[in-house]
Amino acid sequence: MATGYNGVFGAFPYAFRRSRSLLFKSYVVLSAFAVALVALFVVIAIVVLLGRTAAVQGGSLTLSRAFFIVIGLLVVLPAVAPTLAVARRYRRDIESTPRYEVALAVAGYLFLFSLYLGAVASMPETFVLDGETVTRPPPSGLFAPVVALLYAIPQALSWIVPLCGALLVAAAHRLFG
Repeated sequence: MATGYNGVFGAFPYAFRRSRSLLFKSYVVLSAFAVALVALFVVIAIVVLLGRTAAVQGGSLTLSRAFFIVIGLLVVLPAVAPTLAVARRYRRDIESTPRYEVALAVAGYLFLFSLYLGAVASMPETFVLDGETVTRPPPSGLFAPVVALLYAIPQALSWIVPLCGALLVAAAHRLFG
């Protein structure tokens, strides 16, 4: 068994070097940036939450602080899974076909896109921004039917959109691996 990388951070350059698929290599780069951005947002959200609740002790606030971390992990794990799967296959000298890598890259890109779609689906009809009540824009343009469909999803169920993207990553690994 050959050693090739040391942990999650080493898996990204390792998978990038070893992969034969340009699409997969592009996914490795984009997913690294996306995961770093998500991690930054989660850290900032936790810092803001701690700042707003510093005087309050434990209880449900401790749970909400942990909830931010859990949500961050649920977003990050499906995004890094394709890279980790390919790096693991190469490290263990298991044949990784370009078809497998392309399938994981496509599924990974679709998962990242599903995060955006989930954010659109979770947008409330009206919200307060800088003291002003703002109404979400009506669907228009070429993708108006898609946006209207996303707006029709109840806000409490908007997490289903990224879940479908995550399941697609798992299905690609299962079907093509």
